[in-house]
Amino acid sequence: MEIPLANTNTKAIIKNMNIKRILIILFMCFDVLSIFVLAILFYLLQPVKSNSVVFIPQGSNAKIITSLNNTKLQFSKIDQYLLLFFGHPQSGWIAVSKPILTRYEFLKELTTNKAALVNLTLIPGETSEYFLREIAAKKLNLNPDKLLDELYSQSSRKEGMLTPDTYSIPLGISERLFIKYLLEFTKKRNETISKKVFGDYTEYKFYRFIIVASIIQKEAANESEMPIVASVIYNRLNKGMKLQMDGMLNYGMNSHIKVTPQMIREDNSEFNSYKNSGLPSVSICNVSTQAILAAISPAKTNYLYFMRDKRTGTHRFNTTLAAHEKEIERQR
Repeated sequence: MEIPLANTNTKAIIKNMNIKRILIILFMCFDVLSIFVLAILFYLLQPVKSNSVVFIPQGSNAKIITSLNNTKLQFSKIDQYLLLFFGHPQSGWIAVSKPILTRYEFLKELTTNKAALVNLTLIPGETSEYFLREIAAKKLNLNPDKLLDELYSQSSRKEGMLTPDTYSIPLGISERLFIKYLLEFTKKRNETISKKVFGDYTEYKFYRFIIVASIIQKEAANESEMPIVASVIYNRLNKGMKLQMDGMLNYGMNSHIKVTPQMIREDNSEFNSYKNSGLPSVSICNVSTQAILAAISPAKTNYLYFMRDKRTGTHRFNTTLAAHEKEIERQR
């Protein structure tokens, strides 16, 4: 049967219209894709201003982006997905090659530029000034005065706000970022202790235990003595007695100086517990977790005095002045 010409033309027209529609849709998709690609390229070429090093936590890309935003770098959910194309960022300290990079360069360096690290050890009982001037500044090639200025400006207290530990710190870190990192580490440590013991954390209340802990840290011969030394401190305070503890004069740059009778006579700081009653307003040094726990939970004793035994290096504790003086004579 012969197909009418009109029907053939109609089918051809419909077919051509369908092809045109498909082509239009394809061109529209191409335009949208082109705009999207151009937008991504434009986004990746935007400048990012960064510190010379950044700290990347372990975890998902979302956690990494949140961490970067907490350092005042401006990143978005887009970066979270873009990171998938660069590979997973390395955790820890990352070296940034230039102060201003394109976003593309910055995201790429997160996956490739592991920073060179220097180990710094802050020992329990060390003062912040001595640690920053004599250890951190020299090993990290930082300005000691700027380090102290940053500590005093970023912290609510001048002493006792750092946690004794060994830190792996990147070369090239700024004074500001180094102090910020140390203070955040200590805040987490203190919050963990306080919430575990008290159920909450209030910095100014907790800091009183830091002050007591700093005296314990300077005086106790070992960790097992710490609760006993704590009991002596509280017993003397409760009786209105001066603490009269030599280690309290090892503050600031006096950290490793031998305390002498002349120093006790001439020092007029609040740390001279032979001249002043009560506790000082600030900690003497940076303290260990064990010293803090001893300050929170002292041993139950009646001791008011202690004297270092030259033979053992530990202390002998007494409840009366007469027994204490007898111990002094025995040591002589």
